[in-house]
Amino acid sequence: MKHALVASDLDRTLIYSNRALALDVPDRLAPRLLSVEVHDGKALSFMTEAAAELLVELTGLAYVVPVTTRTRTQYERVNLPGPTPGWVPPYAVCANGGHLLVDGVPDVDWQNGIRERLAAESAPLREVVEHLAIVADPEWTHKRKVADDLFAYLVVERAELPEGWITDLTGWCAERGFTISLQGRKVYAVPAPLSKSAGLAEVARRTGARTVLSAGDSLLDADLLLAADHGWRPGHGELAETGWTAPDVTALDQIGVAAGEEIVRQMLARVRSAASVSV
Repeated sequence: MKHALVASDLDRTLIYSNRALALDVPDRLAPRLLSVEVHDGKALSFMTEAAAELLVELTGLAYVVPVTTRTRTQYERVNLPGPTPGWVPPYAVCANGGHLLVDGVPDVDWQNGIRERLAAESAPLREVVEHLAIVADPEWTHKRKVADDLFAYLVVERAELPEGWITDLTGWCAERGFTISLQGRKVYAVPAPLSKSAGLAEVARRTGARTVLSAGDSLLDADLLLAADHGWRPGHGELAETGWTAPDVTALDQIGVAAGEEIVRQMLARVRSAASVSV
């Protein structure tokens, strides 16, 4: 029986796009990469082959739970390495906690409970969507999206964002029960009741895990990191840029896909250690 649960954010934590790889070595010394996401016939996201091998070993010792802000459709494009071909994680949390998948199937009771909390604790999503349409200049806004009718996000030209714009938007949204997160070129507006830690807590309850580990790189991952016995954040991302730390969170120096590999390596070492103690 597995006694450990490992919950990890996906993008820029466990898996990396071409833009986020941060390969700062000569080409001939670059690590071999494994594609873990294909969309419209193109490889979009990668892990190092070493990270993939470590992850496969980890799935044999712990419940490996992807916890992502991706929608369910976006999540289903990801094909993580596992113990068997076509392996599907037994649990996954999508849409920042809006969906709990069990063997790849949405838990309807969980979804209904989330909708009730959102209605009671935050402003209607349409109000935030309308505000974004007003304040996001088309000159530097490439796309406006609503994800699973749960939250909204923009794809922007980050270098062209006006000074103070994120701060002003953060304040306006906070008054309405929404959190703002800037991740790469995306600006997320997420209802505060929609949290990764809530999904993690439910999976921990169902599995009875004694040890809970987590990893993430953005503001939307902070509660996920704090909810675990120990967490890891890479040397890049929103949390690193703001100098965010916590007593039981390891702040890595590595950035890019190398950080993803190091996270899996250290998680595996921690799970092995916990397993040896429990024997």
